[in-house]
Amino acid sequence: MKRLCKYLKGSIPFVVLAPLFMLLEVMMDLMQPTMMADIIDVGVANGDMAYVLSSGIKMLGIAFAGFIGGAGCCVFSAIAGVSFGTRLRQGIFDKVQTFSFREIDRLKTSSLVTRLTNDVNQVQMMVMMLLKGLIRAPFSCIGGLVMALSFNGKLSLIFLAAMPVLAVVVVFIVRRSFPLFTRMQEKIDRVNTVMRENLLGVRVVKAFVTQDRERQRFESANEDLMNWSIKAQRITILLWPWVTLVTNLCIVALLWFGGNMAIAGEIETGKIMAFMNYLVQILGSLMMSVMMVINFARATASARRINEVLDTQPSIQDPAQPQLPEHFDVRFENVSFRYNDDVADEEPVLKNISFTAQEGERIGIIGSTGSGKSSLVGLIPRLYDVTGGSIRIGGVDVRDIAQDDLRRMIGVVMQESLLFSGTIEENLRWGGQDTSPEALRQAVQDAQAEEFVYQLPKQLLSPVEQRGKNFSGGQKQRLSIARTFVKHPKILILDDSTSAVDMATEAKIQESLRQSHSGSTTFIIAQRISAISDCDKILVLDDGVLTACATHSQLLKTSEIYRSIAVSQLGEEVLDHVRT
Repeated sequence: MKRLCKYLKGSIPFVVLAPLFMLLEVMMDLMQPTMMADIIDVGVANGDMAYVLSSGIKMLGIAFAGFIGGAGCCVFSAIAGVSFGTRLRQGIFDKVQTFSFREIDRLKTSSLVTRLTNDVNQVQMMVMMLLKGLIRAPFSCIGGLVMALSFNGKLSLIFLAAMPVLAVVVVFIVRRSFPLFTRMQEKIDRVNTVMRENLLGVRVVKAFVTQDRERQRFESANEDLMNWSIKAQRITILLWPWVTLVTNLCIVALLWFGGNMAIAGEIETGKIMAFMNYLVQILGSLMMSVMMVINFARATASARRINEVLDTQPSIQDPAQPQLPEHFDVRFENVSFRYNDDVADEEPVLKNISFTAQEGERIGIIGSTGSGKSSLVGLIPRLYDVTGGSIRIGGVDVRDIAQDDLRRMIGVVMQESLLFSGTIEENLRWGGQDTSPEALRQAVQDAQAEEFVYQLPKQLLSPVEQRGKNFSGGQKQRLSIARTFVKHPKILILDDSTSAVDMATEAKIQESLRQSHSGSTTFIIAQRISAISDCDKILVLDDGVLTACATHSQLLKTSEIYRSIAVSQLGEEVLDHVRT
């Protein structure tokens, strides 16, 4: 928790004012039992109504001052807590933006969402509780004891006897509850994971009629969370019977011994009632302290999870002295890659890949599913870092180029066409905020999206729903391509980005690549040979190994893997010119 205090900067005035107002409320609360004792022992005992009325008016004034103090503390602590939570969420979000895919894979998306929401809320509530209780609990307890001692030392021993019992109970509960709260947060992660998968894959779930199985899967995760929550709460609930028992025993002892002392004339009736009030205040402050400790245990579990994110160092760092390439040829030199670099015996996804793509060349990449195609192109913009060898752009190692500079010169159309809620124009302007309307229209035209975009009532201002669900798969792919065309990248990567469009549309997009983006060094991953047959070079991958690198006609003669793919897609006639 201490390490998160820096996020309170900017709320220091409220952090100071909240305890000061609470101190005012505590002082007023401590004064009231004494005044009540005086009313009984002086005013009522002597039949002095004037004294009773004047003291009653003073008590009302004190009560109002206490109300102002309590209300002010609640307002200022809420402002400080909410501001703290806002800055902390922003800090976590900014940190996540620096992560490479490796850190996101390790921490998991659903867990990051939980830490950004539920865990931050737990810590935020703890800050608000501390600002209200850090003054009230100790001052009420100590002030009540001092006031009680000033009345009668013997009766005060009742309070002193009760405190060690409560202290033992608190220590026991906190030690048992902390690991349970940690597990409870992990179970929330699991519920979020199942929910996220079902929301994203709802069409698949319905298509395969697996609602019952997914309902059971969520029910299992949900009940697991419930069971761990019950275990955690069961421990904390033990506190209430113990406090109730101690409170009742203290009241019985106070009435017994206080009554005997009153009969003996050693103490007045009003002071016994004041003792009762101070007893309630002391035990109430102890209860508040206990609840603060329990909530602090839960908030500490959340704080540790938050600190795990904030302390995670991105595996991909900018160089101390960044360079910029003057040319945009791409060279792979004995590149190897595995996703879990910490696991030494894990099989590499890519093994000793070497080839050169000259500036302006179009490089096709083909291979079976899982052969490493997407992993290969993901290394160029440093979505992951190579685990062996190097990748050079214009002779400069990509690790010697600042990440922002590197990614500005590269345009990537991912396998999954992801659009953001907003408008079509807002999505296209991801490629360049200052792009002119004419350039946007040209990009839409080059991506063959003109036929449906400009038929919409609002054209470029037409809404895009979350994840682009109001567009078909092919339309989303074409909008994603247009967004990348707007960028006019020096290096263009198309990761199976035309799989959902028909062959005629695909051919037109390929023609646009040749005409409008011929200066870009282009990498095209495709499942259809028709999409890459006219590329300058075609890479054939098999199980992470580059088995061949040549033109279409050369590969038909020399590569058995490529030839089998060609025959399966184009028929035996594709080999006629090879035989001749």
